[in-house]
Amino acid sequence: MDTLLKLERVGHPAQSEPARNLITEYIDWVAGIAIERYGLVFDAAAMIGSDLSEHSPFRSPAGRLYLIALGSEYVGVGCLKKLDNSVGELQRMYVRPDFRGMGAGRLLLSRLLDDGRVMGLSALRLESLRVLHEAHALYRSAGFVEIGPYGDHSMANYQKEEETKRFEESVLFMELRF
Repeated sequence: MDTLLKLERVGHPAQSEPARNLITEYIDWVAGIAIERYGLVFDAAAMIGSDLSEHSPFRSPAGRLYLIALGSEYVGVGCLKKLDNSVGELQRMYVRPDFRGMGAGRLLLSRLLDDGRVMGLSALRLESLRVLHEAHALYRSAGFVEIGPYGDHSMANYQKEEETKRFEESVLFMELRF
């Protein structure tokens, strides 16, 4: 079924609104889970603003931002940013619930892994709420393994410092080395 899916690298102004909509949908969804399951609060508005700003870490050459389309509808989003010269981080991996199981997440992950290699990275990291078991299965199938918390994870700038320990206990940190 993934032959109907199309991967689009965000770069054209017409893609900005669908990217913003999907990132907002993802952040709202994950924020709801975070507060309900773990009592975690973070600055969702700041995250959305940073993700799509002129200085976004997902802009080329240091980052990537992709949309997944099914026909004329955008159904998923995923991002990659450099943490340093050798390590990158996957973020905002999201496929709308009605479109899961069609291969969109795997297509997106495969492309981001390829981009990480092309960018000369030696490892990719991610963090994912512990309750998101299906996402973890996808990452494990690509070779990601669990690691301890890394200090430059994506939430460091979006929550109060005193919540860091609770965040780290609520999240699964993973890494893939090339």
